[in-house]
Amino acid sequence: MPGLSEAQTLGLQELLRVSPVADEIAQRFQDAGYRLALVGGSVRDALLGRLGNDLDFTTDARPKQVLKLVRGWADAVWDVGIAFGTVGARKDTADGSFQIEITTYRSEAYDRTSRKPEVTYGDTIEQDLVRRDFTVNAMAVDLPGRGFVDPHHGLDDLEARVLRTPATPEESFSDDPLRMMRAARFAAQLDFDPAPEVVAAMTAMAERITIVSAERIQAELNKLLLAKYPVKGLRLLVDTGLADFVVPELPALRLEKDEHHRHKDVYEHSLTVLEQAIALESDGPDLTLRLAALLHDIGKPRTRRFESDGRVSFHHHEIVGAKMTRKRMRELKYSKELIDDVSRLVELHLRFHGYGGGEWTDSAVRRYVTDAGPLLERLHRLTRSDCTTRNKKKAATLSRTYDGLEERIAQLRAQEELDAIRPALNGNEIMELLGLKPGPVVGRAYKHLLEMRLEHGPMTEDEAVAELKAWWAAQPQD
Repeated sequence: MPGLSEAQTLGLQELLRVSPVADEIAQRFQDAGYRLALVGGSVRDALLGRLGNDLDFTTDARPKQVLKLVRGWADAVWDVGIAFGTVGARKDTADGSFQIEITTYRSEAYDRTSRKPEVTYGDTIEQDLVRRDFTVNAMAVDLPGRGFVDPHHGLDDLEARVLRTPATPEESFSDDPLRMMRAARFAAQLDFDPAPEVVAAMTAMAERITIVSAERIQAELNKLLLAKYPVKGLRLLVDTGLADFVVPELPALRLEKDEHHRHKDVYEHSLTVLEQAIALESDGPDLTLRLAALLHDIGKPRTRRFESDGRVSFHHHEIVGAKMTRKRMRELKYSKELIDDVSRLVELHLRFHGYGGGEWTDSAVRRYVTDAGPLLERLHRLTRSDCTTRNKKKAATLSRTYDGLEERIAQLRAQEELDAIRPALNGNEIMELLGLKPGPVVGRAYKHLLEMRLEHGPMTEDEAVAELKAWWAAQPQD
């Protein structure tokens, strides 16, 4: 394998040694008269020592021929991507289960208005590699001979940690504008820097991202946010102007400074909150938390007011921000559940600060837990992350105060049912006691009992009945 260092050669050899699946499938293709090569991200990740069980191959065989060759060998086969030249398969071995994608040599390009690429097939691996997004993804290992194919010097760029395009950036991004988002995503995942000409092309062509579907943009944004260095990718989106078309609320946080009115840089603050939230994750990357951290202050530009005493206020920015979050996430085609969760966290992120220096009554604790519901742990992390002050004394005070809140929650949870607070009487019991039929009055009665439960704590059934009858007696009777 010319051009590879000894360590890289050993890395690829080890990859192929522990993955007999690669040799097996390659032999089937060779016996049928076709070429097969490990390609793209699989080669890149092998060289970086981070290859998993997802393997990407490219071949001169057409998709229908690929289907014939993998059926009877793979443990599962799917053809959902066959219109784009891709056949998927799963192969179970003693070394684990491998997810395989085999794509016919191809070239693809958008016209000026289409949201879907036009696919044409190529005849050589060189044709295939030149159409790939970046040189570090345009390397291949020919199988079963294991020759290293690197016509665009991807190995050099991998060692330099630079993102370049095989063709000119303008050609590459015109062929598929989503590659501009991928540049930011790979910067976030790999900690690579795009070459100057790549940044220049992204900046000049940013508006072209608008022809790409919201679903594809969302998928790239998610990968970026879930990466190891999301802030690096987000800065690239903002600095090139791509964010103006993808998530314009983010660059809008760069509020103009006024020498007479001092306030935090909301953009930098939001990126810091994201990093601090990531540091608090315990079970791997959390998309809900990361989206909430990034978007928690997007309501500030719309609510900024310059006060007479020289301060800047952002009254109710959490309410405005929650609505803006919901709107943006809908446009990016996120699921209703994720939209609800993220916008709820944005709405609640200031709730803790409404209780002053920590004078938490039992009632306040119950309401905090009830309002957060299953998002409570994420709210804890978001609220703690939202402290970016450089004043160490203030930061320590806020941390202690929040420690106190969590202790109060734990104490109250030990004394009563706190995670699913409900009245002692349900709707059917309310109707039976008051002689009512289903309707809004029953809902109001239930809400009143719930309010009493939150305010005063657990009630016995007799106490709840008495409270219900007292409430009913005070209602205007028609």
